[in-house]
Amino acid sequence: HVVQGERELVADCRSLAQFTLRGIPPMAAGAARIRVTFQVDADGLLSVSAREQTTGVQAHIEVKPSYGLDDSVITQMLKDSFTHAQTDARQRARTEATVEAESIIAAVTNALSIDADLLSHDEQQVIQTALEHTQQQIRQGDAQDIRDAIHALNHATDEFAAKRMNRNIQRALQGKNVREI
Repeated sequence: HVVQGERELVADCRSLAQFTLRGIPPMAAGAARIRVTFQVDADGLLSVSAREQTTGVQAHIEVKPSYGLDDSVITQMLKDSFTHAQTDARQRARTEATVEAESIIAAVTNALSIDADLLSHDEQQVIQTALEHTQQQIRQGDAQDIRDAIHALNHATDEFAAKRMNRNIQRALQGKNVREI
């Protein structure tokens, strides 16, 4: 989505164009690396291209200049950006914290589905409580509340992560002698 404006959030900016980068193979969340390039030529034509770094898949769009913005509209856009700067920054921070929390929740949930047998019932309950608290903060908290819940969830899963690593190392080394390592 190509937008124009001075605000932190896309919803508060002017939409110029949209295009889709198709043909990217399924990847884990956050694994895709997209390089976006913007170029404006002498006639004001904006060219936007996106390329997925590992596969080389590309998409491109040209946005023709729009002369529909007069000075008063531009001035109002700038005033709005100053007026809403703190609110926009808080909302952006909250959104970023939410994305991080959801990613961690998904990873912990997946790990529990695979290796829950490594944990006692009490250990599982501690992690489950931390998961539920993090989900509650996503629904109701501000950015700092969400970051605090993430920290607590990470702390609650430290021992679980160590147990998982030990199991995986043990599996990798099983049946090998010292010379093979």
